[in-house]
Amino acid sequence: MEKASVHPLSDVQTSNIGDGTRVWQYTVILPAAMIGKNCNICSHCFIENDISIGDDVTIKSGVSLWDGITIEDQVFIGPNVTFTNDPFPRSKQYPEFFQRTIIETGASIGAAAVILGGARIGKYALVAAGSLVTKDIPDYAFVKGRPAMVVGWVDEKGQKLNPDGEFWHAADGRKFKVDNNQLIKI
Repeated sequence: MEKASVHPLSDVQTSNIGDGTRVWQYTVILPAAMIGKNCNICSHCFIENDISIGDDVTIKSGVSLWDGITIEDQVFIGPNVTFTNDPFPRSKQYPEFFQRTIIETGASIGAAAVILGGARIGKYALVAAGSLVTKDIPDYAFVKGRPAMVVGWVDEKGQKLNPDGEFWHAADGRKFKVDNNQLIKI
């Protein structure tokens, strides 16, 4: 695998970037940020210090990642997604600690969604464009709205599962049920 590729018009202050990662122009990455292998960080992004990004992550243009965010492997973050990390922000007044937000493996967040600090977006969950995430999202959940609500379920590929009574079916024939807001394979 090739070494990381950093566009000369970006300001990358960290050396913690994995092989195969591409950083595009006008992106700023602060010194303590940790970025995995084979990521694609598009133009006009900002990444603070207390950030951990896994492998095979795509971050589209216009995304700012503030201290306290962990992004696991194979996550997609659409253009202009907004994250927060302080529930009561004031100019020149900093909290003792910033809220921790976790985006788990395989999750996808659509364009212009807003993710409030402290939320956990579960494995392979799908957040629709423009949604407002105010609380944790279960694994495999498809959420949309303001605030975001579970409206369905998806598989690892992001394909919507089809409801059939108390069960949900994948296109490949797998069968699931939902118990206590968790998707369970039958």
